[in-house]
Amino acid sequence: GVIPSEFWPKGQVEQKAEPIDDAELALQGINMLLNNGFKESNELFRKYRTHSPLMSFGASFVSFLNAMMTFEEEKMQTACDDLRTTEKLCESDNAGVIETIRNKIKKSVSERLITAVVVVDRLQRQIIVADCQVYLAVLSFVKQELSSYIKGGWILRKAWKMYNKCHSDISQLQETCVRRCSSHEEDLSSDQANHNSPVEGTVTEEALTRLKGSVSFGYGLFHLCISMVPPHLLKIINLLGFPGDRLQGLSSLMYASESKDMKAPLATLALLWYHTVVLPFFALDGSDTQAGLEEAKAILQRKAVVYPNSSLFMFFKGRVQRLECQINSALVSFHDALELASDQREIQHVCLYEIGWCSMIEMNFEDAFRSFERLKNESRWSQCYYAYLTGVCQGAAGDLDGAKCVFKDVQKLFKRKNNQIEQFALKRAERLRKMSPTRELCILGVIEVLYLWKALPNCSSSKLQLMNQVLQSVDDASCRGLKNLLLGSIHKCHGNNKDAIQSFQLAARDEFGRQTNSYVQPYSCYELGCVLLAKPETVGKGRAFLLQSKEDYAGYDFENRLHVRIHSAMASLKEVVPQRPADH
Repeated sequence: GVIPSEFWPKGQVEQKAEPIDDAELALQGINMLLNNGFKESNELFRKYRTHSPLMSFGASFVSFLNAMMTFEEEKMQTACDDLRTTEKLCESDNAGVIETIRNKIKKSVSERLITAVVVVDRLQRQIIVADCQVYLAVLSFVKQELSSYIKGGWILRKAWKMYNKCHSDISQLQETCVRRCSSHEEDLSSDQANHNSPVEGTVTEEALTRLKGSVSFGYGLFHLCISMVPPHLLKIINLLGFPGDRLQGLSSLMYASESKDMKAPLATLALLWYHTVVLPFFALDGSDTQAGLEEAKAILQRKAVVYPNSSLFMFFKGRVQRLECQINSALVSFHDALELASDQREIQHVCLYEIGWCSMIEMNFEDAFRSFERLKNESRWSQCYYAYLTGVCQGAAGDLDGAKCVFKDVQKLFKRKNNQIEQFALKRAERLRKMSPTRELCILGVIEVLYLWKALPNCSSSKLQLMNQVLQSVDDASCRGLKNLLLGSIHKCHGNNKDAIQSFQLAARDEFGRQTNSYVQPYSCYELGCVLLAKPETVGKGRAFLLQSKEDYAGYDFENRLHVRIHSAMASLKEVVPQRPADH
């Protein structure tokens, strides 16, 4: 075990030991990683991986990130092995650690310092073990098999218990430290009489603040992720004993992101991801994502100096611009991020994905088609879905024969039978292939995807107008309900609630299209509910429609997604008085 620098007594460390400050070095390594120094970061952690649990964890984290970016079986296995090695190192005999510390510190240093170092070392190890558990669970979930889910769930349960205990232990030590400092100012001599316990005597505030930052990352992420679970899965989650307090999650991640721990930059990325990807997608704040965007902009501004070359930060800047409907600026940012990520194929892919989406929002079908085609050919993740997007954009751009060929590919690329996105892509592609697609039907397909992924509010007024015209010209009877749902959503984006209500009512009544578009009716009821909730005099009606969409329908496409949104709309009814996040 290497002694954290907070504890080096001035001039008392043996010269030949050449101590490294692992906490600082680990943070440097992660910052390198985020500034596109993947290779350098990997080399740094590999070089020092046997020096301390923290550096071992850094090396395993880089390995985990590699696996998550490629989903290659081999890399996922390596990541599992690395994480288990780190776990073993952390759980190995602590007596050896104390011996090392005793040898490194001259005899004149009291036992109190040694005890304090051991306390910090033990807490640090526990947090690392919990972190390893979480990443192992994630690798387990990626396999998408039932046994993996169950195994992952139990691993997470163990991790949560450790986070919870470490969080409360560190908080208690912090309180003691604060009390000690204030009583120290009042009366030095009585302080020595009252606080002679070795732990309270020497664990420094600096060490505790970093540890609190370290545990707050996992602790906060847990709270945040569980708070987004749809209610019908919550029973299982509650059985496992997980909490889910969104505000607690956000404030813990804020604490972690401002700390000096190696995971501070990761907490910053988690907050950016939440505010620019999760919030808008799940509409967790009703439809108002403005507060989250302001938060994301403030974070990006604060961190711009630290991460000048980070493709990831550039990517999130693009997300903010896209959500603010500055689509051209967003495209510039995504293209910049794409260039910065020349060595990281997976980051290139998320940029291409966004470029494809921004192009669809702009109804620039040629560019959208090019981005999705590259993803279809290069990505290992959901090629079936990318093939469908390639096909509808190709057809919308006017190349109907090309689109037909791509729709045939969708069937071949369909791999994950339990994946709702792939099921949807397959059904849609089959239908368009059999119908002999027209340009209007392909554009309808694009608008449908924009609706389902909550991207219509990012479209400009003129583009919405154009979509409206195309939809009016579609007269296929089997698409009538879908057409009205999409028209209603466009009216809603224009703030035209009267026409929106009328269109949603027509869509909700459409029984004919139920076979082909099973989700249209429940989604229309939900949309009706949301529009009616906006006015105090129709809140009761709105609530009734939300309940109807939740209870009267089952077995349709994107059911989980709608349940999360209904849950969130219902929760916003309860939270009439908005709560402020707790300040640390």
